Amino acid sequence: GDYLVTVEEKSKATFVRVYTNWRCMSAGSSRVCVRMIGHKMEESYSETLKEQMSVVEVPLSDPPLCMSCCPVNGDLLVGCKNKLVMFCLKYLVMNQNLTVLDFERSLILHIDNLIPVEVAFCDRHIAITAELDVLILKLELVQQSADSPGQRACGVRTLRKPVDGGPSAHTLQLELGEFIICQKPVELLGEESKLCEIPITLESTELPTEDTKCFQVQYLLFRRFTPDQSPFGFCEETKLHSVQLLPVYQTAHEETENKRELLSLFCFFSLPHVGYLYSVGKLVELISTYQYSEKSEQAVLTPQFLHVITSENLQCFTVRCSAAAARDEDPYIDTTVKACPPVALDVCTLRMQLFIGPRAICHFKNHIILLTKADTEDITERRKHTRRMLSRKADCVKSRTNSESEPGWNLYIINTVSTIQLYREMVDYSRTYENVKTESCIHLLSEAHLLIRAAIMDPCFLKSDEKEELLRAFRESCAFLGDCYSRFDTKDYHLALPYYRMSGLSMTEVLKRLVSEGDEIQTYERGFIFYLAHSLNEDLNEELSKESANKVLQIFYLADPVQLPHILCSPCMRNVCPLTAVKYLQKVEKIMPSVVLTLTKAFMALKMGDLTMYEHEMVSCKEAVLACGFIGQPKLLRQHKEGILMPTEFAVHLKEMQPGLLVAATVALHENSKIELEEADTFFKMLCGNSENTVPQLLVDFWEALLLVCSQEEILQELVLRVASQYVWRISKKQLPETKPLKTTEDLINSCGHFGLIFPWVTSIMSVGSPSDKGYHEDISKLQSLLCSQSINIASVLPVLEPLTEADNVGLAIRVLCSTRLGKYEEAIDQLLKRCPDAAVLYAQHELKDDSRAVWWNKLLPELCKRTRLTGNDCPVLTSSLKETLSVVATELELRDFLSLLPEDGTAAFFLPHLLHCSQRKLLT
Repeated sequence: GDYLVTVEEKSKATFVRVYTNWRCMSAGSSRVCVRMIGHKMEESYSETLKEQMSVVEVPLSDPPLCMSCCPVNGDLLVGCKNKLVMFCLKYLVMNQNLTVLDFERSLILHIDNLIPVEVAFCDRHIAITAELDVLILKLELVQQSADSPGQRACGVRTLRKPVDGGPSAHTLQLELGEFIICQKPVELLGEESKLCEIPITLESTELPTEDTKCFQVQYLLFRRFTPDQSPFGFCEETKLHSVQLLPVYQTAHEETENKRELLSLFCFFSLPHVGYLYSVGKLVELISTYQYSEKSEQAVLTPQFLHVITSENLQCFTVRCSAAAARDEDPYIDTTVKACPPVALDVCTLRMQLFIGPRAICHFKNHIILLTKADTEDITERRKHTRRMLSRKADCVKSRTNSESEPGWNLYIINTVSTIQLYREMVDYSRTYENVKTESCIHLLSEAHLLIRAAIMDPCFLKSDEKEELLRAFRESCAFLGDCYSRFDTKDYHLALPYYRMSGLSMTEVLKRLVSEGDEIQTYERGFIFYLAHSLNEDLNEELSKESANKVLQIFYLADPVQLPHILCSPCMRNVCPLTAVKYLQKVEKIMPSVVLTLTKAFMALKMGDLTMYEHEMVSCKEAVLACGFIGQPKLLRQHKEGILMPTEFAVHLKEMQPGLLVAATVALHENSKIELEEADTFFKMLCGNSENTVPQLLVDFWEALLLVCSQEEILQELVLRVASQYVWRISKKQLPETKPLKTTEDLINSCGHFGLIFPWVTSIMSVGSPSDKGYHEDISKLQSLLCSQSINIASVLPVLEPLTEADNVGLAIRVLCSTRLGKYEEAIDQLLKRCPDAAVLYAQHELKDDSRAVWWNKLLPELCKRTRLTGNDCPVLTSSLKETLSVVATELELRDFLSLLPEDGTAAFFLPHLLHCSQRKLLT
């Protein structure tokens, strides 16, 4: 809200007033309206408010001691003796052209054992200070009880045990002439702060409605100090001052320009010689401690600086608010992606300016407002003081001297140095430490970086005239920090990588900054090597020039030769001289040989076109060892270019000359989580030049090989579906594979449990197949073998098999296999008797066992009798099948049961031998 609130004193009475529409006074209008908060204004009266200032009286039952306005929502908090009163800001819409500010008293916090001297209020967080105590609270929203909708729950906190076991605050008012009793210092954070002996009761004062908010108190921090001690006794002027809550908002973006979302909250308070800055948002912790060179009078905290006034100086310190807020906002801070100077970084004193008698200070945007008074009294007399008793309660509000009659008051408005100018000064000053390579250079550049980061996090950043310049300075500061961590031998050398990434510099630009021209040998620190190694191992879209790539090769040979094979496989190093690379690799091989190094040499030989050298390297290790070697560096086979997976020249050569090794290597990569199944699909399609919807034979070879070793059930079922789908597609489309498959059906059956032996009845069906199927025999037998195994989920594969109709024997065999796997034996027998009765008995002998044995006499025998009667002697196959079936059934059933199955009109001579066999079996048993 646009208002001004004051605590005023007149005729020994203290009261709070709020001034709204106060700009009318500066515009020349002298009209003033006085009203009470909550006063209902008439329409005619409200029209005059447009052109006059309003003075809003705030009624209080006790004299106000302090007050604070919330910078987030404009609410007002007034501190009185043993209580705090909260007033909510409201906007009264009088008409279309006029909105008036008003307040409503909503909540009273009754506080025992603490009389507030100063308060700070922000987003339902409250910081209270007495002379030597600090208490930080949060008003938490709670659900209103359903059984008492007309009342609001109030949070009541009482102490169960004292903080230090000493006397309570009520017993400390000892009227002793020779002793001063002080409680020991205490710091309680989070849940422990409940034990602070300061119970708080909430009292709601607004009329209950559906939108009424209900609160409870959460204790965040309690800290108690003791007076400063010296050889001359206690310092009676040891008091807390300048309590402040500072909000930091989410970094503004174009789409959220008009929205301010609170990100972090910080609390500052100070003793005469030391100040404390706490984070009180997601986590309550001490961030910084400020030591003053002399006694402080007042301090004001901003997102960029802490300004402190003493008896003769205005001092300026750096703060760590932006460092803490950046970590709250971005989870990638402190990773290899992004970095930010640490919160624990020591604070700096930026500058000190002399003033005569500073008394008060405040801050607004880029201005410091300073109130001073030239004091003429003797310094020694001014510093004299008499000993007084320490008390936890204030007696009363002391009357103030009438300052209007006192001479020597001055008001200064100081323009602060612009962020960009101060940043430039800090960067220039850091260069004095650049050659000695000390931590001071990093410290100064970190301060400059935080200065810029704080400016960017300001809600007004998007509308700032310096927006583009601040963004350039941010990237520049990241580059400077990256330079420091690359050049200096520091324990935090790994920060070179995220800072260079944030700077937006390309690898070529970084090389120009750090590598001198010419052939002279340089010493390279760990940070630079760390940055190069990580950048080269990532799939960047940047290709180094031949000169830069060769220089990188030399750097790694000197600094970290083990990394040479890996950096040579980077897409950034495509332009490296392969002959130079081979020379360096040969030198490294003498010291540290490895399979990856051997493969890299072969890769470089291919680039040179030296096939003799290539073959020499490839035969130096067994194929299985070479396949595993690709696990150490997958980029030997595949790389990413502009986000697209691309096979390397090495992979292209292996496809033509050693496809088995290529498939084995890709399987090894998949099993070691170096390539996903979908990536492998894309890889082989790109390698074979196939479209997205066409599956090359080499990919089918990969799926079949992966089935041999894969142990993940989900991937197994996916692979089974893929190979089955491809077999079916080629059989139905009569499409031959473009290359010879690496494994035959027999190979798969012998090496993979997911391919089973083909059943005899399936072979019987296929024996009467048409000659046109001979060309696709391998795909047909692989599909049948897959369905004959126990590992396939037959229900999931049924949609894939739809293209195979029952018109030919292939389709028939597949349909009967599916019916059998689903337990539909009678349906399978019907299909066989209809299309291939020769295989019916063979099928029954193989499949109708144990629980399904009854299908012999319940289904197969009646069907054969029925079909034989219809055909007579014209179908000898049915007759022979019926005889074999009768022989089996006669062996299984009792004579009576067997006899009941025989047809009444059957020929006795045909069935009699089987009846005799059944009866003889009964006599024998």
